[in-house]
Amino acid sequence: MTATTTYCKRCVLPSSAAFPLTFDENGICTGCLVHDQRAKIGWEKRGTMFREFVDEYRTDDNYDVVIPVSGGKDSYYQTHVAKELGLKPLLVTYHGNNYLPEGEYNLHRMREVFDCDHIIIRPSVDTLIKMNRIGFKLQGDMNWHAHCGITTAPIQVAARYNVPLMFWGEHGYAEQGGMYGMNDFVEFTAKYRIEHGLSGFDWHHYTDEGLGRLGRSELSEGLRPKDLLWGQYPTDDEIDDVGVRGVYLFNYVSWDANDHANLMVEKYGWRPAQQPFERTYRMFSNLDDMHENGVHDYLKFVKLGYGRATDHATKDIRANKMTREEGVEKIRLYDHVKPRADLDRWLDYVDMSEDEFDYVCDTFRNRRIWRIENGQWVKDNIWGGSSSYGPVHTNT
Repeated sequence: MTATTTYCKRCVLPSSAAFPLTFDENGICTGCLVHDQRAKIGWEKRGTMFREFVDEYRTDDNYDVVIPVSGGKDSYYQTHVAKELGLKPLLVTYHGNNYLPEGEYNLHRMREVFDCDHIIIRPSVDTLIKMNRIGFKLQGDMNWHAHCGITTAPIQVAARYNVPLMFWGEHGYAEQGGMYGMNDFVEFTAKYRIEHGLSGFDWHHYTDEGLGRLGRSELSEGLRPKDLLWGQYPTDDEIDDVGVRGVYLFNYVSWDANDHANLMVEKYGWRPAQQPFERTYRMFSNLDDMHENGVHDYLKFVKLGYGRATDHATKDIRANKMTREEGVEKIRLYDHVKPRADLDRWLDYVDMSEDEFDYVCDTFRNRRIWRIENGQWVKDNIWGGSSSYGPVHTNT
């Protein structure tokens, strides 16, 4: 029997969210409740606290901070904060090979506009294509390699260059779902990386040996440990010897993605997307992978019954940039869309048929959300009632 999906009464997040989410007696989700805490924070005091903290890490002969960057608006803002504090940052990028042209432009300009050293780690194209295929079939996530890369390569660099301080932007599980409060000052940890960032998997699961241990040898692509060196997290001793710690700036500054994007455009000439996305209305998010707002997000809709438009509308509602009613209309317009042009490109990239894609997608549907009626996948909607969203696919 299909369970009833609950939606937050203030934003538009469902109880099926990809992160822990609960609701209070008024039907308000924990993400909104933690966002309310932000209005009560004395940000000037937090800023003073942060400057005093950062002063402990200033050096005369090394980088002051490592910043994981994709070239997006948040990356620019993180680096902007570091430079405003008079720090010398080392920028580190994991490049997953599928940047939008605007994203590539923004990424390579960072070294120039911020006068920073910049390390870009680019795994081989063959390895990335193989990881796209494995991730899709193993987890329903062709972009898992990107989550692994950005939560591993910068930490490797910090350990090897002996730089203990790292700046991250927002903590997704705290900012979106309210997993932590604003007085917890949560930091990046290896535990968070595995359990949340990587969904319990790690690089070794993608090798032939690792897939064999999972009982999924049929997914083997010939990947060896030496092909995935960029995904191998430093040891505890390596971390402890340097004292690496990653702090989230959203704990110390008033974080607003819309305001940040506008500021980065005005101050540094940062470019949003020049062509509309098929599955969301926002033009300034996820430019580092052309499939993040497309095929990757379509899989999220297939698995969990909601997509990027829901995420973006939630953030805009909380920031008072949009009403809940307007958010619901965005969801009605975008969340279900199968991204035609984006899907065609990805299928060609990984040499896969659409029939195989559709069949694999169906194996990841959450039956607490989806039900079958007359050969169609059906789910309940936030605006009331239910709708069918395509046929059930068989393995042909």
